[in-house]
Amino acid sequence: MTAAPDTLLDAPAAGTVRIDTARITTAMVLAAGLGTRMRPLTDTRPKPLVEVEGRALVDHVLDRVAAAGIPRAIVNLHHHADLLEAHLKARAGAPDILLSDERGVLLETGGGVRKALPLIGETPFLVINSDTIWIEGARPNLMRLMEQFDPERMDALLLLASAAHSIGYDGMGDFQMDKLGHLERRGERTIAPFVYAGAAILKPALFDGTPEGAFSLNRVFDRAGAAERLYGLRLDGIWMHVGTPDAIALAEDAIERSSD
Repeated sequence: MTAAPDTLLDAPAAGTVRIDTARITTAMVLAAGLGTRMRPLTDTRPKPLVEVEGRALVDHVLDRVAAAGIPRAIVNLHHHADLLEAHLKARAGAPDILLSDERGVLLETGGGVRKALPLIGETPFLVINSDTIWIEGARPNLMRLMEQFDPERMDALLLLASAAHSIGYDGMGDFQMDKLGHLERRGERTIAPFVYAGAAILKPALFDGTPEGAFSLNRVFDRAGAAERLYGLRLDGIWMHVGTPDAIALAEDAIERSSD
């Protein structure tokens, strides 16, 4: 089936809690990637529908969005779009879901957000990867991120995980962070202590003048950094990088151990 682009899905059940409009009210859930490292699972489904602990990755993310009191989520579609659309239509409860249809072209993370800006509006919003998953600490991390965001000082606030203590991650990190939370990119051939955990609060104005078509969110992160308005918040808990089929078992084992 093929749906019209940017379609409102079923509304949540009665009794859903709404939040003060001064807070973040929209989440952009990035779900259009090809998931090539997750093959062969993604040969027959989009990566957001890969299951961890018996639940699709995208549902783990949408559950966190709902628990944070964010009433609306925009989800972009590309790879196996019909399967993901059907799954989202069958989902009950919060948040309200809108679709940003990218069936015709893959726009990458930044281009996908840019396309959805008419749906997002003009106020700061949460952007979150549909495959990011973590074990919470003492307080929910999306709530902490919203509370920490200060639009007077910040154009972007990124949720960061410890590169050394995350499960399934073996890279060199992404950012250095000072005691005030300012971020600086990892230098070439150096190691940084923090990795982007796939969630951030952004101002839509960061996308002013960006090109149509595909580009990475790194472009707008770097724009905020050049203006000294790029900040980070350390994730409280354990972030899990579920990038390959083998990483699913590692994540499930960590979740089970955390609940003992």
